Amino acid sequence: MNKDKGGERTRKDAKIPAKGVSSGEKETVFIEKVLFINRTTKVTKGGKNLGFSALVVVGDGNSNAGFALGKANEVADAIRKGINKAKKRVMFIRRKGTTIPHKVIGEFGAVEMLLKPASQGTGVIACSPVRAVCECVGIKDILTKNLGNSTNQLNVVKATFEGLKSFKG
Repeated sequence: MNKDKGGERTRKDAKIPAKGVSSGEKETVFIEKVLFINRTTKVTKGGKNLGFSALVVVGDGNSNAGFALGKANEVADAIRKGINKAKKRVMFIRRKGTTIPHKVIGEFGAVEMLLKPASQGTGVIACSPVRAVCECVGIKDILTKNLGNSTNQLNVVKATFEGLKSFKG
């Protein structure tokens, strides 16, 4: 954090260094995907207050990814907050070549997300939230199926991350 004139503290946006690399050598460039923007309204005595929330997934395309929900009164601020929060929550996801090591089911809420490895050249067979997560992680071949009773995008992303982070290693 830097101290400006007037005692106000600001934080400069810096790229996060890659794992295992000192801060002077190589910096990670993240892929940023906005999955959905939700408009909310709070009715008060003075009128209606609009707010926005944005679900964002970030990753470096090389086994590191994270997600977050940013909330603000403006769309751009909600997206920016989501990206900053997601960059702080980046986690390592184990891969096997261009796919995942084995079949797994990730569960969150009413969502059960089946993730199966696929042979090279298959592509990403998935719904849009899972496709975005796979692109950010760097998975190019995978088969997925939502076995649960919900298609809520936030819960689908959480279930996908639950499944992906369950790989040991």
